[in-house]
Amino acid sequence: MNTTLRGCLFAPSGARGSPPSLKLRRTVEALAEAGQAGVPAIARLKGSRAWMHVIAWAVASASACAPAPQTGKTPASGSAMSHAIIDPYLKIQSALADDKVDGIRAEAGHLVTAATALGAPAMKIDTAALQLAAAAEAAPPDIKDVRDKFGALSEAIDAYMTGLHLAPPEGVRVAICPMVNKPWLQEGSMLANPYYGKGMPTCGSFR
Repeated sequence: MNTTLRGCLFAPSGARGSPPSLKLRRTVEALAEAGQAGVPAIARLKGSRAWMHVIAWAVASASACAPAPQTGKTPASGSAMSHAIIDPYLKIQSALADDKVDGIRAEAGHLVTAATALGAPAMKIDTAALQLAAAAEAAPPDIKDVRDKFGALSEAIDAYMTGLHLAPPEGVRVAICPMVNKPWLQEGSMLANPYYGKGMPTCGSFR
C-alpha cells in the first residue's frame, strides 16, 4: 500500500502532519489509475459502479487525519455561501422533496468538485457528498438511505456556514425538520421538506 495512504489511514487521531482526506482520495485515485501493486482490486474498480463506494470509504476512513488550516479559498467571514456548493445542493433538495432520486448522483459529484476547491475546511462537505453519491448510485437506490446521506450533507454545510459566519445566498433559507432534527436549505417561502417529500412536504419551520 502506498505509504501516504497507509500513513493517513492508520495515523492516530489528531496526528500532526497527516494528509487531509482530499489528499487521501487523490492518492487512491492515483493508485487505481496506475494499477500499482498492492491495490489491484481498487485498480479493477476504476470507472465501475462500485468506484464511488471505494472513494467514499477512503475519505470516510480519513477521519483520523488532522485537518489542514484555513486556506485562501475559504470564503471571508460574513460573505455568502458559495453558489458552487448551494446550486447543486438545491437541485438535490428539490428532487428529494418530490420523492425523486434522478440526477442526484451527478449533482453530488458537482458538490464534491466544489468542496474540494474550498480545501480542507470543507472536508466534511466533501465526505458527505461522496457518501451521498454512493447511495444514489446503488441499483436500485434506496431513497431512505439517500435521504439519510442528504441529512449528513445538510449538517456539514450548515456547520461550515455557521463556523465561518456565512449567509445563505439571496433567496435561500435554512429550515429544520423536527422529525429527524436535521436542517436543510431551500428556495421559496413554502416549506419543501426533503426528508419526507410528498408525504409531509410542509413539516418543519424556517430558522
